[in-house]
Amino acid sequence: MRKYNVAIAGATGAVGEELCRVLKDLDFPVGELFPLASAKSVGMEVEFKNKNYKVLELTQSVFAEKEIDIAFFSAGGSVSAHFVPFAAEAGAVVIDNTSHFRMDEDVPLVVPECNPDDIGAWKNKGIIANPNCSTIQMVQVLKPLDDVFDIKRVDVSTYQAVSGAGKEGMEELVKQMQDFFAFRLSESKHEKFQHQIALNVIPHIDVFMDNDYTKEEMKMVNETQKILNKNIEVSATCVRVPVLRSHCEAISIHFNNSVDAAKAREVLRAAPSIVIVDDPSKNEYPMPVISTDTDETYVGRIRKDLYRDNVLHLWCSADQIRVGAATNAVRIAKKWIELEG
Repeated sequence: MRKYNVAIAGATGAVGEELCRVLKDLDFPVGELFPLASAKSVGMEVEFKNKNYKVLELTQSVFAEKEIDIAFFSAGGSVSAHFVPFAAEAGAVVIDNTSHFRMDEDVPLVVPECNPDDIGAWKNKGIIANPNCSTIQMVQVLKPLDDVFDIKRVDVSTYQAVSGAGKEGMEELVKQMQDFFAFRLSESKHEKFQHQIALNVIPHIDVFMDNDYTKEEMKMVNETQKILNKNIEVSATCVRVPVLRSHCEAISIHFNNSVDAAKAREVLRAAPSIVIVDDPSKNEYPMPVISTDTDETYVGRIRKDLYRDNVLHLWCSADQIRVGAATNAVRIAKKWIELEG
């Protein structure tokens, strides 16, 4: 099998570190690995397959110099905006984990379980966009149900872990909990989040837009429509919760056809990357402690609406650093190799 020279821009961040683990776990055909980051991280090391690799500086020329075949970007939107064009121009296929290119009509936005054929559009600009973490786990659930029951509208409330805000988000929660047990929580600072996150929930992720939805919520609206290639109605409420890892979502789905909960379970059980955990009699349902450090989206609490024959409610949980970022990116790359490489 051909091997590919792989670069990871943002290699020292939470998603960058997870990318190294996922590349190993999914047995990706890596030839040479080039971890990239800002100048302040140069000289640090990342581990991949029991070997340490020194971090190189992310520059405009590094992709051509190192003959990069595939470049994963997870270093922030402004970094992608500046450096991705240089990577693509050097001949690398770029898989970008930021929001910068997601709604570009010439850039495919891909969840391989949902729209693998869109990958072919990478040739437009040399870029494939990785969706928002909350969008990924939701559309993995929506796609198979849409194929059978025809979705009309989706209402979703997210319960998003602090690691969605990076290492600093996790550190802030841990520090505040330490301060709580030391009886000084009132003195604890909050810098990454708008309010104290320990022992609290914050119905505010990203900035508010003119329509009073947040940018995070509008990402879910717009990205879902692009991935499913369908103008369905979507409304989202995104909430930060004091959990270290794995996002959860409560989803209400309105269909154009009547829906049966048992049939929906069968459809989801047969869908790729979905695991059904749904036995209320045994208190079995998806939770972060189940989904963390896995590559699947867990679905449960599947039930029909009490009043409407065409509405289904369910709950899902997925590790947003893996499923919602690193794993989806690597799956995109593997599918690209299968289709185009």
